[in-house]
Amino acid sequence: MKISTGEKTFYNINNIVIFIISITCMLPLLYIVATSFSSGSAIQSGKVYLWPVEFTPAAYKVLFVSTDIFKYFWNSVVLTGVGTILSLVFTILCAYPLSKKKLFARKKITFFVVFTMLFAGGMIPSYLLVKSLGLMNSYWSIWLTMLISPYNMLIMKSFFENIPEELEESARIDGCSEWRILLQMYLPLSKAVIATLCLFYGVAYWNNFLKVLMYINDSKGFTLPVLIQQMVFQLEQIKLGTSTDLGAVAGSSEVISESVKSAGVVVLILPMLAVYPFIQKYFVKGVMLGSVKG
Repeated sequence: MKISTGEKTFYNINNIVIFIISITCMLPLLYIVATSFSSGSAIQSGKVYLWPVEFTPAAYKVLFVSTDIFKYFWNSVVLTGVGTILSLVFTILCAYPLSKKKLFARKKITFFVVFTMLFAGGMIPSYLLVKSLGLMNSYWSIWLTMLISPYNMLIMKSFFENIPEELEESARIDGCSEWRILLQMYLPLSKAVIATLCLFYGVAYWNNFLKVLMYINDSKGFTLPVLIQQMVFQLEQIKLGTSTDLGAVAGSSEVISESVKSAGVVVLILPMLAVYPFIQKYFVKGVMLGSVKG
């Protein structure tokens, strides 16, 4: 099909705008990587922009030698893996019945779900509830409070509603039960939206910092974001002369809290960057099909 001059101009402007937005998104990441590999003196003097200055892996040595980072990494993997599976299962189990027009009080139930997106209980009531349930110092306190995201549930519900009813009716004529229709018909057709929600939930659990800090008291259960926060805090204390916990790096001009924080951010985002290319092809399709009702 021949493209008109006006359409060519529109596409060219779109490409330029998208390129600028992409560069804008990449610059902070490049700065973080450059900072993590630069010396403390270069960072403090403001010489670091997009390329490491006075290259040194000292910040990563602090992370991998002075801390038990692999234990924290495993904790993050467990928290994210189990939490994502639980959230996906319960999101599907909530979205499937709400996608059926014959469900009693369907609109009212959906309204209450949407209501929680606008008005949440708040941090203190949530903390008191978790404490009264005896879930403190357990990952269940995080899994249960993040079990279903209303936004993600609505995406899944909209996707289910777009599946033709004729498919379900033919399955019922063949004698399929409700569970079999869900497991053998709906879920295989929903790979794109499931992959998208898996990414949404995975990122939310992986980056979760506040809930771990609030509900987990034992340091054995801390995750990577908490480790990074503790490292930065200890380095600040060393800088002020009130702590020598990280004696190996105390007084070193190569390492400052900024470089350790940047190294921690790089370590934190690497798993997400490794996973994203494998589900990127489902991402746009899943969001669009789940958010637009035909």
